[in-house]
Amino acid sequence: MKALAEQINELDGVEVYGRVVGVRGLMVEVAGPIHAMSVGARVVIETPAKPIPCEVVGFAGSNALLMPFAPLEGVRRGCKATVSGTPGSVRPSNGWLGRVVNALGEPLDGKGPLPGGPAPYPFRSAPPAAHTRQRVGAPLDLGVRALNTFVTCCRGQRMGIFAGSGVGKSVLLSMMARYVKADVSVIGLIGERGREVQEFLQDDLGEEGLARSVVVVSTSDEPALMRRQAAYLSVAISEYFRDEGKDVLLLMDSVTRFAVAQREIGLSTGEPPTAKGYTPTVFSELPRLLERAGPGSGNGTITGIFTVLVEGDDHNEPIADAVRSILDGHIVMERQIAERGRYPAINILKSISRTMPRAADPAYLGTLARTRQVMATFSDMEELIRLGAYRPGSTPEVDEAIRLHPHLEAFLGQAKDESTSIAEGYQRLEQLMTASPLETEN
Repeated sequence: MKALAEQINELDGVEVYGRVVGVRGLMVEVAGPIHAMSVGARVVIETPAKPIPCEVVGFAGSNALLMPFAPLEGVRRGCKATVSGTPGSVRPSNGWLGRVVNALGEPLDGKGPLPGGPAPYPFRSAPPAAHTRQRVGAPLDLGVRALNTFVTCCRGQRMGIFAGSGVGKSVLLSMMARYVKADVSVIGLIGERGREVQEFLQDDLGEEGLARSVVVVSTSDEPALMRRQAAYLSVAISEYFRDEGKDVLLLMDSVTRFAVAQREIGLSTGEPPTAKGYTPTVFSELPRLLERAGPGSGNGTITGIFTVLVEGDDHNEPIADAVRSILDGHIVMERQIAERGRYPAINILKSISRTMPRAADPAYLGTLARTRQVMATFSDMEELIRLGAYRPGSTPEVDEAIRLHPHLEAFLGQAKDESTSIAEGYQRLEQLMTASPLETEN
């Protein structure tokens, strides 16, 4: 009842509207009472077929510039454009768990309307003040052996998964969503292929994972504003559960598609392109989005895992560079590892968590350091070993690396229906590294 009363109070008795005077590409120009419109305000264009929701993104002379949340078919000069008196916000509640929604917070799963929560959460809000935030919490069990042991993530930390297309990002995300020891998972599928959504929900996430998750979907064929909005909605829902005192895992696939959507919007409004065509607002919006994740001022946390689709497997392209500088660590997935059949295809030597080594169990720090040294030794000599140019017995360190390499590869590999706790991962690695040469050969 409280939520209903607040929504009634938000209703405005005066209707303010303008008229469409032009359409240029993705941009709609509206003439009328622009004093009643502000950047970010919602406007609904009435067409003979259906109403088209839009957002004000700028002004040109005496006209307001709008970007649509839906295709512009049916829009013509003179169409009525009604200004909404309420800012863009959503009212999440615990009843959203197990549901699939679009970028506007509307249900997509055919399970009926979504119950509204007591308070509105704006799609675009400022991150918590730095001096009011708690520190990151205890290590978070992600259920993935390679990450739990070598790239330990803490509650409230923000990590990036950097990989090219087809290397296994989505499967890795589904493993974390299914096995993570968090209260709630919020999964934002930004610019996903339409046919893969049901596969992700049914095969990768499963009923158990979906039951404690909220999934936000915006497919690649939707307008740029919808793809950008899906990212904002994912964070807004996470903020609600964080304020409820819960530990939230926010999975967003991918930040790159959010940046591409923002680039389309910026270019349409006349922004100058910079590196690889990305506009300046892309690099200002990224920290505003990513900084909203993390610990709050109370007991709740948002642990953010954001994927970055690196173009042409170039891990130094502009978006990857910008995101890596904002987040608290990065997980690098490589195509060469996937091609030899080891999944998840994580390159441990190139991945790092900025909370390490404090996040790791002190009893196993020596084992972790020694394991990294062994993997680095094999990586340095790998070309010579594969060519047969290395003579066994020449260097004890290289001999040990060759002996342990297949066992470490087996340790890092993990099936998507398999889960390993942090403690179990440490114990298995300790046994592997302390085993005698005869035991490892057997």
